[in-house]
Amino acid sequence: MGAAATGLGGRAAGKSNRADAMTSPYDDLSERSRWSRAVAQRAPDRYADIYRKKFEISKKDRIVTAGSCFAQHIARRLAASGFAFMDYEPAPTWFPDALRGSFNYGVYSARYCNIYTVRQLLQLFERAYGLRKPVDDMWVSKAGIHDPFRPAVEPVPFASEADFQLSRTTHLEAVRKVFEQSDLFICTLGLTEAWTDARDGAVFPICPGTKAGGVFNPERHAFHNFTYQEILADFRQFENLLREVNPGIRFLLTVSPVPLVATASGQHVLSATVYSKSVLRAVAGQLSQESERIDYFPSYELASAFPSGTRHFEADLRSVKPSGVDYVMSHFFAEHLAEDVQSFMDERPEAGLVPHAEDAICEEMFLEQRE
Repeated sequence: MGAAATGLGGRAAGKSNRADAMTSPYDDLSERSRWSRAVAQRAPDRYADIYRKKFEISKKDRIVTAGSCFAQHIARRLAASGFAFMDYEPAPTWFPDALRGSFNYGVYSARYCNIYTVRQLLQLFERAYGLRKPVDDMWVSKAGIHDPFRPAVEPVPFASEADFQLSRTTHLEAVRKVFEQSDLFICTLGLTEAWTDARDGAVFPICPGTKAGGVFNPERHAFHNFTYQEILADFRQFENLLREVNPGIRFLLTVSPVPLVATASGQHVLSATVYSKSVLRAVAGQLSQESERIDYFPSYELASAFPSGTRHFEADLRSVKPSGVDYVMSHFFAEHLAEDVQSFMDERPEAGLVPHAEDAICEEMFLEQRE
């Protein structure tokens, strides 16, 4: 009996020792997983290991970009660093270099201007392939004709309907090339707020009635603040449609760090901005978790996370400084262009390729402008 008791006691003691030897899953975390080591005790000049690429991006991959204003900076840095940034709607050879930006040549991979919401992106695909015909597809004023879906495509309205229709036809042909002839689609998510046509749900990049054109009609134009569920569903639908014409396409999602110019939600603009960016960040994270062909790059966190304060922003606290864009992109190049990342930081691209942050074309600024 004593021996048996001793044996049982020995087994119990052994089991207890093994339990004591077990460690918490948090005991062996890497430095990147601990705030004290990855953020608090690290100089904010570089957050090592914040971004780990999901797939390779070579300089032969055909890259297209779309999204909100910050996406313009990404496109310029990629082009200046030797990546194959595709421009399927280039300026005519005779077009003056100094005017190309104001006519939206070379800003994105086609002249679609800023695409602030995922619903707007989805509808661009539908219009390009004849799946959608908006009720209100042309804004006419005394000054000329405005494109409701590209209100800032040129500095002045089109002089005639013929000019307008030619530009749109040429543009949608280029858009189809963007979708069909690309290997990587970089999409910067910008806003959740939008104005729509209540008759058919068409989404405009800017509220009608601003200097962008159009006449605001409260019975026709409706404000909508897209939810997480809506944006997630819209992107999935866009992805499915895009894969029908380009099965191998991959995505790199980012969230713009640029705050809202103004909000129509009734909330304080700071709260509205945090809500919008939080929803978009959650959507991007979910999409990235679901697919090996969708990666997420933390441009939003790098530029606007509170440990960095406002150092990456201009005095307006909206526009990201060129040095801030360089800082953000250095983390991207550290993964995808590791051998050249230091030379990129030491020898910035020429000013002509990477203009001042204020040179980013942003239709949202029309909300601050009055006749």
